[in-house]
Amino acid sequence: MLFYLCDMVHRTVITPENTDSNYWKDVWRFRGLCYFLAWRDVLVRYKQTAIGIAWSVLRPALTIGVFWFIGWFFKIPDEGVPRIIMVTAATLPWQFFSSAFSEAANSLIANQNLLTKVYFPRIIVPVSTVIVCLIDFLISFAILVVIMIFLRYTPGWQIMLLPFFLVLALLTAMGSGLFIAALNVKYRDFRYVIPFIVQFGLYVSPIAFSSNTIFASADIPDWAKVLYALNPMVGVIDGFRWCITGGEMAIATVPFVISMAITALMLVVGVRYFRRMEKHFADVV
Repeated sequence: MLFYLCDMVHRTVITPENTDSNYWKDVWRFRGLCYFLAWRDVLVRYKQTAIGIAWSVLRPALTIGVFWFIGWFFKIPDEGVPRIIMVTAATLPWQFFSSAFSEAANSLIANQNLLTKVYFPRIIVPVSTVIVCLIDFLISFAILVVIMIFLRYTPGWQIMLLPFFLVLALLTAMGSGLFIAALNVKYRDFRYVIPFIVQFGLYVSPIAFSSNTIFASADIPDWAKVLYALNPMVGVIDGFRWCITGGEMAIATVPFVISMAITALMLVVGVRYFRRMEKHFADVV
């Protein structure tokens, strides 16, 4: 009897039902792995490149130049704000979102050897890639700082709210990236869809133009304005511009509210679908 009681004391029973309750505790417990993967990606991202980390500045700088020229050539209204600031304040959050979304969506395939060897919460892999993209964003933000210093453009108190919209962009990229990452493991066709999504999103996001121009136009039908507002990056970009310009470029209320709702929905759906498919990653990948 005594032997039986001792055996019961030291017995550990692992059941599938316990994984959900302990999952987020495991994520926190493995946070060191997340930092390690992020640091590894930072070290190898620009390894053996001629200009190294300067690509973090050069890539958005080229995009800014292209969209500045498009806005200038087609005489797109700038709402009294220097066009280069209007375009830069939109390009930086878009560049962050597109990079974070693409990297997160492809992260499981890129780390498939790691998935099949050891246990850890798989959500750590896409989260670590988003951290790397956040570092790139902080570096490229120097472009905007230099432009504002050169033009002697001083932002208002709204600049204090910029981290909120950065978090909104991060959550948007995280939600959509988790969903596509889970699909990408089972259906490898999605690796060809991801660049198309990013390219299409670039054209329908307010980078060379503003949302106020879209909603004030009588030539654009109402149904097209509704579809435009469903783009979650519309509210993020409008928010960035509002913060940088000190409120000179007002936030379009309707797309901002819709953007927050879409972001919340994408995050919930992305996390739930990722968690549901996570148990099969090692078998499928």
